[in-house]
Amino acid sequence: MKNLPLFILLFVSLKGFTQGSTDSVLHLADTLQPYSIEAFYASVIQYHPIVKQSRLLSETARQEVRLARGNFDPKLESRFSNKTLNDKEYYSKWLTTLTIPTWFPIDPKLGLEKNDGSYLNNENFIPASDDYKQVFTGISLPVGKGLFTDDRRAALKQAQLFTQIAEAEQIKLINKILLDAAKDYWQWFYAFYNFRLLDQNTRLSIEILDRVRLNVRLGEASAIDTLQAKITLQQRRIERQEAWLDYTNAGIRVSNYLWNEQEQPIQLSDRTVPYLMEGADALLSIQTLEELKTMAQENHPELKKISAKLLQLDVERKLAVEYLKPRVDLNYTFINQPLTPSGDFRAFQFQQDYKFGFDFSVPVFLRKERAKLSQTKLKIQSTEFEQAQTRRDVLNQVQQAYNQLANTQLIMQQQIAMVEYYHRILKAELLNLENGESDLFKINVQQEKLIQAQSKLLKLRSDYEKLKATLYWAAGVRNLNVEVP
Repeated sequence: MKNLPLFILLFVSLKGFTQGSTDSVLHLADTLQPYSIEAFYASVIQYHPIVKQSRLLSETARQEVRLARGNFDPKLESRFSNKTLNDKEYYSKWLTTLTIPTWFPIDPKLGLEKNDGSYLNNENFIPASDDYKQVFTGISLPVGKGLFTDDRRAALKQAQLFTQIAEAEQIKLINKILLDAAKDYWQWFYAFYNFRLLDQNTRLSIEILDRVRLNVRLGEASAIDTLQAKITLQQRRIERQEAWLDYTNAGIRVSNYLWNEQEQPIQLSDRTVPYLMEGADALLSIQTLEELKTMAQENHPELKKISAKLLQLDVERKLAVEYLKPRVDLNYTFINQPLTPSGDFRAFQFQQDYKFGFDFSVPVFLRKERAKLSQTKLKIQSTEFEQAQTRRDVLNQVQQAYNQLANTQLIMQQQIAMVEYYHRILKAELLNLENGESDLFKINVQQEKLIQAQSKLLKLRSDYEKLKATLYWAAGVRNLNVEVP
């Protein structure tokens, strides 16, 4: 029975899988096309529909700002009315004005008025010497409510702050897509290399069965050894088939993220496979962790959204304070100066040819205004509580993700040693078999343990990369070599 163990020892030494960059399972043939996580990220960021959809948030915010700025658009108005009865023109009135709103609450107004008729109100009478025309320029100024802020200025400030909220929401959506994509990619990585591992061991079981059958015919092995080899082969085939299904479905999930320039879904080819760059499983330093925490406090999308929301509420608070003031609006209008109806210019004269007025109003109890201010202050206080809790949650999530990462890295190192130990045990058992001190059943048991250890090591490598992606997601940043357009 010397030929059998010698053959097994030779085969395992050539085909056995251990850790390291030269592993036979991790080594890819030239016929395969490695697809890195960076290339995968780049494709997702450039073509994924949800990523494209998230960019619409920024455009939506810009249109909100544009909408708010519309309150500052110059306004041209014209009104005309005429009455004729029994062939007599009672009146003909025409008024055209151009109002130019400004950021500071002085709204200049230009206008031309032309009134004529037999029954005009005295206030609307314009002498025939001016060809019944009157040119006026004026301003209105709120010296009470509306002096420091008003609805239109508050609306514009809030719209500009909404841009920050939209950008933070866009980053949040893209980060979540990339996290899900990374998890599916590394699951695909595990499924592929686990399938290769089981396929390799299935082929090993076939070779062993063929050799056992030969030794049975030669009288160097018993028939029960053939049955044992068949059982082992059948188990390997079942495991390989299950692994193939996991690999196929994992590839389909990864394909869900892949689109082309024409917004058409694309499918991974059979030759496209994932791979892990050498040294990618190096543990992140404590300094990197502290840097991530700092970046999380400054740039995490949720915290940026809350900060912008607080600024919006502060604008709302200032507006509520403004509404506590009485309304006092002053109006001053120059008549036929500096431009006369004939088109001539003349110097301003403040003491003649003018109209002046003011409007005053104030609620007696100010209950509505005081309630609005109190509501806004409560919203600010509530949002500050939310900000404090969110900041703590974010930092704790970063720390938890790092702890999981460090723990997984430690377990992975121990698992690498486990694989090596099982490999040595299998070699020793093969040596015992050669010396007649073991049998095929014991060999299969040790080989099964080695396969399980190797599969777990692949799973740990996959989990480690998932946790790395989770860590950066928890910090609200991306661990990418590509930029979002």
